[in-house]
Amino acid sequence: MPDLNYHHLRYFRVVAHTGHLTRAAETLNVSQSALSAQIRQLEERLGQALFERRGRALHLTEAGRIALDHADAIFAAGHELLATLKQTGEARRAVRIGAIATLSRNFQLRFLQPVLGRSDVEVILHSGSGPDLLGALADLNLDVVLTSQPPQPEARTAYTLSPSPYVVQPLDQQPASLIGVPGLCPPGEPDLRRLLADTPLIVPTRSSGLRMAFDALAARLEIRPQFAAEVDDMAMMRLLTREGIGLAVLPPIVVQDELKSGLLSEVSRLPGISETFYAVTTPRKFPNPVVQDLIRQAAQPG
Repeated sequence: MPDLNYHHLRYFRVVAHTGHLTRAAETLNVSQSALSAQIRQLEERLGQALFERRGRALHLTEAGRIALDHADAIFAAGHELLATLKQTGEARRAVRIGAIATLSRNFQLRFLQPVLGRSDVEVILHSGSGPDLLGALADLNLDVVLTSQPPQPEARTAYTLSPSPYVVQPLDQQPASLIGVPGLCPPGEPDLRRLLADTPLIVPTRSSGLRMAFDALAARLEIRPQFAAEVDDMAMMRLLTREGIGLAVLPPIVVQDELKSGLLSEVSRLPGISETFYAVTTPRKFPNPVVQDLIRQAAQPG
């Protein structure tokens, strides 16, 4: 079996990073036809299509994304070799993780804990809206999306080019509580109905599943809560809760450090209200094994 032609690999890497054959040919100072021939030879050697054309742009296939990861590692090692006359360490596997902006940072840290500090893994984190992250997942720019709201069935046609569904894996379920500074927390067993009716509250916005569950609880209790703030970011809810402007509707994991230190107190669990955390992936021929391990460990009970 012939060895891999690294000249072909270099050409592929430039095309992959530019996303355009003409610009890549200009960068490499070769003709577009010659560059196309080099890419075809590499695809024949690997036995996989590396690009798919969408309009005038070239997009990496799943095999192309994996090839680019290896190409980047190979050429980075080459630069290091030239600089130090020896190669140190081993190639690092990139793990691309997207998380919706409202997701608990503490949950994200817990999910990543098994790979933090590993010399063979490079963690790349992206934060954004659900639609943007799902689009990046469909384009193979992310390996997994962490979210508290799984994609709706109609999102499959909006953000993927094939009818294959997303793979949605529940990772954890956290009950929600009323949480606040000690001065806002009544002594003894609280009257939940009166507490929710009379105390200013910090709640998620109406787009959140947690908020919808809270609104349903308020309707069952026949109360009209007072909202001190409606926030779409868990980190900001955490800060506002610490400021003492109201009691927050939060999973305790969001403020676990403040609860341990006594800066905040958990007043009462909210019956029937919880937040579920999900890992969303797409079916792939070459799944990232590090991501698979992270999902498997996060989904284990306890």
